[in-house]
Amino acid sequence: MSRPPALAPLREQNFRWYFLSRLVNMVGGTMASVALAFAVLEVSDSPSALGTVLAAMSIPMVVFLLVGGVVADRFGRTLVIQTSNVVSGLCQLGMAALVLSGHAQVWQLVCLAAVIGTSSAMGFPALASVLPQLVPREQLQQANVLISMMRGTLTVLGPSVAGILVVTVGPGWALAVDGVSYLGAAALLLRVHIPAPARREDQPSIMVELREGWTVFRGTTWLWVVVLAFSALNAIHAGTIFTLGPVLAKQSDIGERGWGLILSAEAVGLLAMTLVMSRVRLERPLLFGMLGIGALSLPMLMLGLYPQVAAVMAVMVLAGAGTEIFNLGWNLAMQEHIPDDVLSRAYSYDALGSFVAIPVGQLLFGPLGAAFGVQQVILVGGIGYAAIVALALTSRSVRRLQRVSTTSPAAP
Repeated sequence: MSRPPALAPLREQNFRWYFLSRLVNMVGGTMASVALAFAVLEVSDSPSALGTVLAAMSIPMVVFLLVGGVVADRFGRTLVIQTSNVVSGLCQLGMAALVLSGHAQVWQLVCLAAVIGTSSAMGFPALASVLPQLVPREQLQQANVLISMMRGTLTVLGPSVAGILVVTVGPGWALAVDGVSYLGAAALLLRVHIPAPARREDQPSIMVELREGWTVFRGTTWLWVVVLAFSALNAIHAGTIFTLGPVLAKQSDIGERGWGLILSAEAVGLLAMTLVMSRVRLERPLLFGMLGIGALSLPMLMLGLYPQVAAVMAVMVLAGAGTEIFNLGWNLAMQEHIPDDVLSRAYSYDALGSFVAIPVGQLLFGPLGAAFGVQQVILVGGIGYAAIVALALTSRSVRRLQRVSTTSPAAP
């Protein structure tokens, strides 16, 4: 079977409008993590305060993810994404107003972050599972690559621009851009028209639908093995890079602007790899995906051993490239091997298992850094990260999963 052209998904009208929606949303989203981190540190210099705000966003994501999967499969994925975007956008604008007015307090940011986390939990399974409804099956790799390419392009600039805004006019403006982008993305999704999910004559309860998703999750070995690994990997990543990373940047010669450049370097690697993946078929998505994600340990090791901007940027490029291989491989594995009528629920179990320990990492690594040293804790985290990736690769089902070669008519 011949490989579809790299831009073939853009011929599908629904995908074009979805692509524009994601583009607008990501314009703000690429600046949000840097802006929020330094907004909190502007209110309080405590690493624990930043960890608390980040945990306030991630805890509701864990709690409501499974419900989000059921809602997406039952009511339609675009409607759920739109609602999530509107709620998150209004909350981001509220954060921006507090920060810009100079009246922001940690507890206020915690409350708004919790609402954003809840709306994100409802929207994430729908966002992850909607692509098979927008393009023919044989174009899934190209569609995923286009989304990643757009994300990478924006992320090259977003964190650096956010870093400049933080040191010039303050983090509030970057938060405001993100809030507006959420609302614009919701408006663009009005042009996406896909069939509503078929209503069952005897609509099962939420618990029954959750059990259906759990049956698929439990019976798919590669799925639960990788998710189990990521429950630890994401906790380490969140605790080292996103909680202790900005703290180390402020304490060292890296600085706020340097930290933005480091995050942008990761996006350079991601973007470069998307160009490769637009031309190369990923035959063993999880084998190469897990090898790729192992590169995320390199920035942690470098921050722990030699926290200089140029050195950390160099390994961040490799980390970004590896992350793109994993993201593409994981999405292809899910979209090709999991039935579409339970795909949102499968993604919700994936996200629940992957995200469940993130609040632990965010809350734990701040005190650990204060007790044992920020740089030392980041180094130990990098060693543990590499070891967990190696352990996951001992699973034969992960190493040997193959692509599914299918053809299909255009998406409705």
